[in-house]
Amino acid sequence: MPVRPIVDYPAAVLLTPGDPVVNFDAGLESLAQDMFDTMYDAGGVGLAAQQIGVPLRLFVMDCDGVKLVAANPEIILTDGEQSGEEGCLSVGKVHADLKRPATAVVRAQDIQGETFEREAGGLAARCLLHETDHCDGILFIRHLSPLRRDLVTKRFRKLKNDR
Repeated sequence: MPVRPIVDYPAAVLLTPGDPVVNFDAGLESLAQDMFDTMYDAGGVGLAAQQIGVPLRLFVMDCDGVKLVAANPEIILTDGEQSGEEGCLSVGKVHADLKRPATAVVRAQDIQGETFEREAGGLAARCLLHETDHCDGILFIRHLSPLRRDLVTKRFRKLKNDR
């Protein structure tokens, strides 16, 4: 399957909630495979459809033993707190420390449209939360203080201009 170009911040598709997935067909299966291939090629652990310019509530992840396709995801439960470095394939190689819940439960639909719930902790929980945020048009930098967000955005723009 083809590796697709990753959309860079501040593209509008990244800042807009995705449309619900309604067609669970071969086209969706092909899109999900393209997303996995793109994610692996970029060295990521999660990728939302918006990140390849497709405005759908869909993400894939393969992180700490949790590999899944999640259509129409919603976080239904969180608990605890963890701090850690977080980055995003759409924000280049710029990372920032961010607090997130230590565990999270997502409810979503699989590639056939069947509803499931999945609980994860640690890095996998961070990935579930990060990718569900993408589906809602939220980038991880929005969770930073205005000063830290400005620093991360400036660093990203500088790296992008140096390419």
